[in-house]
Amino acid sequence: MEKIVIVKWRIKESETSRILKLLPDLAEKTRLEEGNISYTIYQSESDPCELILCEHYTDTDAAEFHRRSEHYQRIVAQEILPYLEGREVISVKKLV
Repeated sequence: MEKIVIVKWRIKESETSRILKLLPDLAEKTRLEEGNISYTIYQSESDPCELILCEHYTDTDAAEFHRRSEHYQRIVAQEILPYLEGREVISVKKLV
């Protein structure tokens, strides 16, 4: 069964510019993962510190592979998560 995850990040204002520069590499490497269907990162038009990530994988195993990947550990776990004010992860299922 496909795995879809919506993630909301609230970046510390002082870190926004630095983190935005990391995102192209993260997205490129994630899209190349086996089992990745799509990976899109959005920025709020009204609040540049708010990002929404839409992640779509073939199954739960592919989503877990992403979280264990070298680029996730290096970019997200080490360079982004410590500089967030808030993080919300929501697993969703497609209805229609």
